[in-house]
Amino acid sequence: MKKITSLFVFVFLFASTTLHAQDGWRFIADKTVAFGVDHDVIVTGNSNDDFRKLKIRVTDGPLKMYDMKVYFDNGTVQDVSIRLRIPQGGESRVIDLDGGLRHIKRIEFWYETKGFRKGRSRVAVWGYK
Repeated sequence: MKKITSLFVFVFLFASTTLHAQDGWRFIADKTVAFGVDHDVIVTGNSNDDFRKLKIRVTDGPLKMYDMKVYFDNGTVQDVSIRLRIPQGGESRVIDLDGGLRHIKRIEFWYETKGFRKGRSRVAVWGYK
């Protein structure tokens, strides 16, 4: 049964990634966040891509997202107020990046998972050119 569940999760995540990629949305990075009220950072790594828009997708459990700061390679920062409860499998609104096509260095976000069943969520950032 465990092999079937693992296979189903893999196929679901692969299909989800493929559907978004066909829409023009590209996976940037993700982070599994812990129980409670906290803040975390997603480092985008060596991504050579620039993006005009972002959105957050939440899996593995719901999440209350409060705020997000997007740090660009030229040193500027965009502060984004989200203030949204994102259900498991849900996503945020589309966030337009100031200045058009931008190279993202890292994303800092503030969230809450306490009071939810597992207390952990996977936060994935998707970008659109």
